[in-house]
Amino acid sequence: MISVVLGRRPDSSTGIVPRVNVIAIAILLGSVALGFLGLMAIGNPIPLVAMVVVGIVLMQSPRVAQQWERAIVLRLGRFVGLRGPGLFWIVPFTESVSSWIDQRTITTSFAAEQTLTSDTVPVNVDAVLFWMVHDAQKAALEVQDYPQAVSWAAQTALRDIIGRTTLTDLLRGRERIEDELQHLIDQRSNPWGVTVSSVEMRDIVIPGALQDAMSREAQAAREKQARIILGEAEMEIAHSFQEAAKAYHDNPTALHLRAMNMLYEGLKEKGALMLIPSSAVESMGMGGLMGAAALQQQRLTGGGDQTAK
Repeated sequence: MISVVLGRRPDSSTGIVPRVNVIAIAILLGSVALGFLGLMAIGNPIPLVAMVVVGIVLMQSPRVAQQWERAIVLRLGRFVGLRGPGLFWIVPFTESVSSWIDQRTITTSFAAEQTLTSDTVPVNVDAVLFWMVHDAQKAALEVQDYPQAVSWAAQTALRDIIGRTTLTDLLRGRERIEDELQHLIDQRSNPWGVTVSSVEMRDIVIPGALQDAMSREAQAAREKQARIILGEAEMEIAHSFQEAAKAYHDNPTALHLRAMNMLYEGLKEKGALMLIPSSAVESMGMGGLMGAAALQQQRLTGGGDQTAK
């Protein structure tokens, strides 16, 4: 009885922490003080006992609701209205506060484990639900435990959506699935005075063997794309060579200059070795150039050996 009088709220799934009602304690202390004054005045303990009883009865009346709370008041078991926020009063022993409804946004984690998709792939999905109570009267009177009911509704809705969705759509169409899941949960929880703000899927876990297969498939696709790009590059290079061959065919001087540039580039490094097809030597007139280049390379090599000695 004392715990109820002091304003300790019953534990509920809404997460409200029991606390002491300061107004009720002040009424009790005031009644005790008046009774003590009566005792001192007449020397009889009856006023003290009477005032203590009166204080215990009166301290049942004041209640305090936080800004985000609504109190459900019943009179002889019948709903009479919502109270709060702030200080309000009830009739002792006739009226009672059956529950305190938190109207802030609440987050609920839920999951679906080993649920089969429409293409028979078992997946584990973790999600978070953001919801709030928009009608405290329905939340208190239409369902026994509305937070637990919302949680179960979210889990069943998630399993339902996974069961009619392929794995590919589940991995690629998260936003669409989240919107569909929010609409489905909101439709089920609206009769309880609950509205769903949003649903976010945190993680989708697929079997390890399937992950390896998907990884190999992605790697093969990347290798295929790389080979295609390489082939396209070879085609562009061959086209460039074809255009260059046409230009050199009509301009022998340019061809000779290109041959000299190739020799220069190849012989810049000391000790370099160049292999040139005989057909290229004949067609490009590189015989004299090759001889001069060989003598120059021999001279450079001999000079380097003497310096080393």
